[in-house]
Amino acid sequence: MSRPASRAKVSVRAIAALAFAAVVVVALDQGVKALVVANLPYGTVVPVLGNALQLLYVRNPGAAFSFAVNMTWVFSIVSTAVVVAIIVFARRIRSMWWALVLGMLLGGALGNLLDRLFREPGFGRGHVVDFISTPWMMPAIYNIADSFICVSMVIFVLLVVFGVNLDGSRALTAKQQRAADAAGSGAGASAPDAAGASTSAPASDDPRAPRDGRESLGHDAT
Repeated sequence: MSRPASRAKVSVRAIAALAFAAVVVVALDQGVKALVVANLPYGTVVPVLGNALQLLYVRNPGAAFSFAVNMTWVFSIVSTAVVVAIIVFARRIRSMWWALVLGMLLGGALGNLLDRLFREPGFGRGHVVDFISTPWMMPAIYNIADSFICVSMVIFVLLVVFGVNLDGSRALTAKQQRAADAAGSGAGASAPDAAGASTSAPASDDPRAPRDGRESLGHDAT
């Protein structure tokens, strides 16, 4: 009776962690974007660490990293679908790692979706505020939401590679599965032996002992 209650408690913690991560990412993304819009000149490079890190305020009508700039409506719909899918899927999560990963992904998707919904030039067609430039790494300009989306996808792949399930359990490797199968086969083979030993035990009595009443009587008679 205590097991379902424990699983429910873990589920609540995981959902809370997911929601917390999403709120932090959205707040950080939207807060920094507001500062950028209010203080940075549009289209002007502001060096921070030379060519390693620059601030360049632009508005992106496309997807992350300025991809597909003429498909704003499509990405608005896709982002909405991702947000809804994560919210619906959240009730199955038991692992805190998965909760944090999906929370970061949800926060990143929401951060850019809010731009597309409420920024100019109109609802569903809004341009995303981008401002981070790292020319040494990539030519694209991105934002905090994009960064969290990328980080969450990297951790997503690592969790899959290491076999971490949504409920926090670990998937067996091929070697572990073979060992488990071998152990199961060994346990199955030992059961008949034990049964055979127990049934054959009475036959191992002293052969000199009388086997029935008539043999005993015959021995006494001689």
